[in-house]
Amino acid sequence: MITAQLVKELRERTGAGMMDCKKALEANDGNIEASIDWLREKGIASAQKKSGRIAAEGTSSVLVEGNKAVIIEVNSETDFVAKNDQFVKLVSDLEHVILANNPADLDAALALDMNGQSIADAVVAATATIGEKITLRRFQVVEKSDDEVFGSYIHMGGKISAVAVVKGANEELAKDIAMQVASMSPSYVSQAEIPSEIVEKEHNIQVEIVKNDAELASKPEKVIEGIIKGRVSKSMQDISLVDQIFFKDGKSKVSQVLKDANASVTTFVRYAVGEGIEKREEDFAAEVAKASQI
Repeated sequence: MITAQLVKELRERTGAGMMDCKKALEANDGNIEASIDWLREKGIASAQKKSGRIAAEGTSSVLVEGNKAVIIEVNSETDFVAKNDQFVKLVSDLEHVILANNPADLDAALALDMNGQSIADAVVAATATIGEKITLRRFQVVEKSDDEVFGSYIHMGGKISAVAVVKGANEELAKDIAMQVASMSPSYVSQAEIPSEIVEKEHNIQVEIVKNDAELASKPEKVIEGIIKGRVSKSMQDISLVDQIFFKDGKSKVSQVLKDANASVTTFVRYAVGEGIEKREEDFAAEVAKASQI
C-alpha cells in the first residue's frame, strides 16, 4: 500500500510532484530508493539526496584522545532536550566510555558499564528523568598512527559532526578537511574507493535520462556516449572528497590543497543528526485545543 507518508517522504527527498511520486512508488512497490532512481530516469528528479531526511532531534559529537577518536549520535524527541544539561552530560559520559572501551557494535556498547550501570540502563534512566525518549543511535571509534592528525568539526551545536584522519598535515589543515566533510558530505575519499556497482548504477540512470530526453536521444551515438560519460564522471566527483571544490577558496580541488601541503586523507566519518529517521508529525492546532481543555 502506498501511504501518504511515503509520498511525502519521496517528495521531500526529490522535489518531484505528488502524482509523480505516487507513480514512482507504485512502479517500485513502495521502495523509496528505487523510486528515486525511477524519477531520475524519467528526468523528474534532478539528483538523489544522499543524506536522506534530517528529521530526528538530538546531537552528535566528536571526542579525541591521543591516537583514538569517537564520533557519536544520541537522539531525543525535541531540540529543547538536546540542550538540557543532563542530556549534554549523558552524551559526554557516553563518548568517554565508548572511546575507552572501543566496543564492537551497538549491542556491545549498550552492555558497557557506565557509572555503575549499563549504558542501556543509563539511557532508560535518562529517558525517565528527562521525560523524552533518549536513544544511543550510533558511534564509530577511529584510530590513527603517530604520523597522522585528527581533524574534527562540530556544526550548529552538534547538528552535524565530522572527524577526519589526515597524513602529513598540520592541525589547521586537518580541521579544514573535517569542515569540508561536514559541509559537502562526500561519500568516499577518492573515486578509487567507489564500488563499481555504484558507478554502474549511475551510468544506467543517465542512460535512461537520455532515452527520455527527445532532444538528447536524437544526437549521434558517440555524442550521447560522451554526454553520459561526462555526467557519470561529474556525479562521482561530487561524492569523492578529493575531487570536490575546497570550501575555503571556492576554486581549488581538495586534491590540490592536499598536494600543496604534501598531505593525504586516510579516512573520515560524518554524522548528521536524524539522518534517515522520520520525525514525528505534530498537529499544532490539536495540541493547542488539547491544552485549552486542561
